[in-house]
Amino acid sequence: MNSKLNTLINIFIASVWFLSGLLYKVLLISPRHQLIVGKILGSEYAEIFTFLIGISEVLLALWILWGRLPRWTAIFQMLIIAVMNLLEFFLASEFLLWGRWNILFAFFFILFIYRFQFYPNTKNHSVR
Repeated sequence: MNSKLNTLINIFIASVWFLSGLLYKVLLISPRHQLIVGKILGSEYAEIFTFLIGISEVLLALWILWGRLPRWTAIFQMLIIAVMNLLEFFLASEFLLWGRWNILFAFFFILFIYRFQFYPNTKNHSVR
């Protein structure tokens, strides 16, 4: 994969974390995320936990853009996405944008990160 495309994909993945963390958890433009956190971790501390999760997502985005330990970072992202979405699936699916179908989008995002990080130079060959 050429370095330009590699950079664009990296920016895309980082922007998902950055925007999710900043807009939905730090700035709370939608209460849905705080409701999810409250349902899973308890409503008493939902506001602070949501904020801390948002800050963590913003820091993860910056780490991704920094480019250090990319494979370990990818593994970490895949684990976080899987754990987060499984918890939401079983404990707070009523607050998810697409309900239990959210798990499907999470799965595809995990596959995207995996493919990009572990097989970046795989070429698509058309079948003749």
